[in-house]
Amino acid sequence: MKKLFVISGSSGVGKGTVIKEFLKKHPDFKLSVSCTTRSKREGEVNGVNYFFLTQKEFKKCIDNGEFLEWAEFSGNHYGTKKDFVESSLKNGENLILEIDTKGALNVKKLMPEAVLIFIAPPSLEELESRLRGRHTETEEAIQKRLASIKLELENSKHFDYEIINDTVDNAVNKLEEIICG
Repeated sequence: MKKLFVISGSSGVGKGTVIKEFLKKHPDFKLSVSCTTRSKREGEVNGVNYFFLTQKEFKKCIDNGEFLEWAEFSGNHYGTKKDFVESSLKNGENLILEIDTKGALNVKKLMPEAVLIFIAPPSLEELESRLRGRHTETEEAIQKRLASIKLELENSKHFDYEIINDTVDNAVNKLEEIICG
């Protein structure tokens, strides 16, 4: 059985970029596909980007205990199915799961062998600068994301590793040290 690596970090910290660069160098690793109730965006493929579910289907999965973790963001639900993770690991795939810190701690409860890695910004000022630099969110949304970092930092104390994303290359190298030994 292969390993499950759960990577979390604040919005704007660059975790997606770090994971993408890691996966380019390590095609033997697979990124887990989450379920969502949000609408499919142009170019997205069911089963590749997400498993797109209706609210009713998602609720049924919750009621049946099918998720390792799930959460609601902006009226949409996101979750990781247990059977997807377990079958990937049994099929000999090293799996990376990119989720929030609360979800990561839930995964650790159900799968204690999971390795939790927190991607942190070099500073809160740098994180705010990155969020503002995206030009994709309202001031209210930015303030909400900045407020949520306190909870994420508190949750990250229970993680196995922390990587400071000062540069993508440094963060990828540190991720390789942790994951590849």
